[in-house]
Amino acid sequence: MPKLSNKRNNRKDVILNSAAILFKAKGYAATSMRDLAEEVGIEAASLYNHISGKAQILEEIIEKIANDCLSDLQEIEKTDVTSLNKIELFLRAHIKLMIYRFEEYFVMVNEWIQLENDALQNFINNRKRYIGRVESILQDGINKGEIKNLLPYTVVLNLLSCVRGLEFWHRTNKTYTAEDMENSMVEQLIGGLRN
Repeated sequence: MPKLSNKRNNRKDVILNSAAILFKAKGYAATSMRDLAEEVGIEAASLYNHISGKAQILEEIIEKIANDCLSDLQEIEKTDVTSLNKIELFLRAHIKLMIYRFEEYFVMVNEWIQLENDALQNFINNRKRYIGRVESILQDGINKGEIKNLLPYTVVLNLLSCVRGLEFWHRTNKTYTAEDMENSMVEQLIGGLRN
């Protein structure tokens, strides 16, 4: 069980990390504030010193990982490499998030539908824009003859679906290392796009 330090921000981080673990294991709907308090090692009422409720926790977990995805994409867009190399960097960034921040990534891709009101609409709108930016990189590569003439939207969906497949690797005995998984996936998927 994670233990809390004396610093307020660290406490909130512990709460968010513990919530991501519980949301992944039990699902958002089935996780109670009492479950979370027990996992963190504090009284349920004390959670409200750091957060307003379960909806805020979900929103912050998803916002944090989604913002990290966006930051990675912004850095990739700035690089002076081919479009195919940018897609490889995009793929590697998502693989690393799925491997090393599994619970948060899992919550983002599986529990986003539980977001409420404006948070849900913002997530949907931001996701559409994000996918559109990746499609633009793909289309640029297609136009330059670097990437096969495929429908960019389906390529993005396929790449992200393959990354989600790492969930099964997490659930197994992990016979292959994280590096083996990343390199094999990149070789297969990027190799399949190369014109």
